[in-house]
Amino acid sequence: MKAMERLSLPCLLLLLISLASACSRTITTQTAQGKKQNADDQKIQAVENLKLRNQIEQIAAAAKGHVGVAAVVLETGATVSLNPHDHFPMQSVYKLPIGMAVMKQVDAGKVRLDQKVRVTKDDFIGRAAHSPIRDKYPNGTELTVNELMGWMLMESDGTASDVLMKLIGGPETVQAFLTELGIKDMIVLDTEKAFAQDHSLQFRNWATPEAAVVLLRALHERRGLSESSQMLLLKYMTESRPGAKRLKGLLPAGTIVAHKTGTSGTENGITAATNDIGILTLPNGRHLAIAVFVADSAADEATREGVIAKIAKAVWDKWSE
Repeated sequence: MKAMERLSLPCLLLLLISLASACSRTITTQTAQGKKQNADDQKIQAVENLKLRNQIEQIAAAAKGHVGVAAVVLETGATVSLNPHDHFPMQSVYKLPIGMAVMKQVDAGKVRLDQKVRVTKDDFIGRAAHSPIRDKYPNGTELTVNELMGWMLMESDGTASDVLMKLIGGPETVQAFLTELGIKDMIVLDTEKAFAQDHSLQFRNWATPEAAVVLLRALHERRGLSESSQMLLLKYMTESRPGAKRLKGLLPAGTIVAHKTGTSGTENGITAATNDIGILTLPNGRHLAIAVFVADSAADEATREGVIAKIAKAVWDKWSE
């Protein structure tokens, strides 16, 4: 301090300017190094993502059809995709947006979960389509909205989804809900009963893999839904019985997988749709939203489901690190 007191004012100013300049150079150097490190990290990430995409493409080849994939870690934004903007028939995947639209009306007080709904013979979908309600209650029945939600999401019952969609106003209501979420590339036009009778209609209910992942993100973030509605949807999706060999097929036992499958019939050796979309809880607590669509496949069921399982496992392994 005494030494500084002996410095003249001009000298003191020069000393302070020199110190400031040195600090500035240090900060500039550190900033440049930080930018270089970020650029290097981005290059490494790009290379790793390309490797993962190539791995997915190789797995997809076994389907002998058209495969679309979109996957994103919801907390970090890490993503990988294959044909993410192509159109794929949803089949029963569309029961998830139906369920979300129903729960929005529950939240709004327009529909109650304990509300009784009459299910008549006229509501039943064709015998070739999947409907445990039809099989259990051949003369019709009365079920609550909550029970219908369970049949639709846990059993993928086509009659349940048609009855629920009719209750809330039809396909137009579901489409309006998707529009509110900003989801453009997911189209709901027909009922299960309609495209069970005319298989060509299944291509009118389509989605892109990217849109499916956007829908899953909306569910995860509770966009347009209360917490209780979100939890009910995730509960039923986690307890879903179909598709045990798809997304969750090769994942570690006990992995939480909230998912919705979709499956078409097979005509002339070609299966139009074998799908599964869902939210997987990673070991680090993060959440992976993933959609895998297998269309126009000449492979057998075991191979088609194996393709979905192997893709999910490849992505899981990458982002569980």
